[in-house]
Amino acid sequence: VQTLLQQMQDKFQTMSDQIIGRNILFLNELDDMSCRIDDLEKNIADLMTQAGVEELEGENKTPAANK
Repeated sequence: VQTLLQQMQDKFQTMSDQIIGRNILFLNELDDMSCRIDDLEKNIADLMTQAGVEELEGENKTPAANK
């Protein structure tokens, strides 16, 4: 009985370690994706500024020179 209990505890610990490891990797990947999205949003805003585009009422956009 003691041996069986020890085996079960070992298996549980192994599974717990695997789950925690996967969660850490997943969180790192999410953090990386979040940073990439932030960078893309900044780059798009910079490009729009360079092109003279401003947002008007929702999604309607027009070049700033035509105002």
